[in-house]
Amino acid sequence: MPKIVLENITKVFGKAAAVKNFSLVIEDGDFVTLLGPSGCGKTTTLRMIAGLETPSEGTIKIDEKRVFSSDDGIDISPDKRDVGFLFQNYALWPHMTVEQNIGFGLENLKWSKEKISARVKELLAMLKIEGYQKRYPAELSGGQQQRVAIARTLATGPKVLLMDEPLSNLDAKLRTEMRSELKRLHKETGATFVYVTHDQLEAMTLSTKVCLLREGELQQYEPPLAVYHEPANIFVADFVGSPTMNFLAGRGQNVNLDQVKIEADGLNMIFTPVSGSVSIQPRQEVMLGIRPEHIAIADQSSVQATIYSTLPSGMETILKLQVGNHILTSVVFGSKDYQLDSVANIRFTGDRCALFDKVSGKKLATGSLELIEE
Repeated sequence: MPKIVLENITKVFGKAAAVKNFSLVIEDGDFVTLLGPSGCGKTTTLRMIAGLETPSEGTIKIDEKRVFSSDDGIDISPDKRDVGFLFQNYALWPHMTVEQNIGFGLENLKWSKEKISARVKELLAMLKIEGYQKRYPAELSGGQQQRVAIARTLATGPKVLLMDEPLSNLDAKLRTEMRSELKRLHKETGATFVYVTHDQLEAMTLSTKVCLLREGELQQYEPPLAVYHEPANIFVADFVGSPTMNFLAGRGQNVNLDQVKIEADGLNMIFTPVSGSVSIQPRQEVMLGIRPEHIAIADQSSVQATIYSTLPSGMETILKLQVGNHILTSVVFGSKDYQLDSVANIRFTGDRCALFDKVSGKKLATGSLELIEE
């Protein structure tokens, strides 16, 4: 399977740059998700890899072969890049049956009827849509149409499968099922998948690596759990995670050689880096990031919070806690509920709280956090 390399890619529409000096290496067999808010350049990047959009500058290589180079005037057409593209709306031919839709590309390649029939049968079994080959798209559910679209894209055996929000038209239950199927399909085909979504849950659950974009610029490119636990900046920390990360703005100063004392509107805390030390200026503006699962109800703690709201769902309960002038979100796992306006003691757990420089937004360190009383 091929490696995809993007070098200093820029795409300008009029006076606006959709993608800015963007470089990325997608290794053989990776499942890479391009993630970010609307208008961040995800789909434009995907279309440039496919050859459906021409970069303004840069170089794109697929399997060590340059398919685009602004310097050398190379721009290989989409049909010669050996990539499959799965569109958001599936783009099935309404007048063709399922088997005709799947085999259409193979007919254009002049395959024999016997080979086409065998390949269609293989794909029907792989995508679990046997028995539907004589139906038309209008006779299928959304999930079945999506499977047919995937089968048609895979029919010619592309080395790279590019997908632009293929699950966005499905209901929540079917989206969850299809995530599992896509992950299984990735393993079975061994192809390189590049997948566009604005849904961070999809990115977290499907990918081998997440590429997070903002306004056409790369923010972080790492495995999903690394992005979640070690966000590179405040934007990444805020975008990834549900419920979202808690943020406390304050001022910090170094104490005890390796620790940082932080005051945040009435709350006093000690931040201890998980390794090494962090050096900041006295009274530097900082931002603390705390995941909801790292705020625990703890009877032995002396720090009190008021239950502002409670959202039990059976598996977990999401709490809004008022601590001084702050409202913090906590997740308590298990079938528990709490009375509104009741008082609970809390503490911060683990060593994956994040300390950011408030001005630049960049992460300074990851570590543990302790509330202290002055």
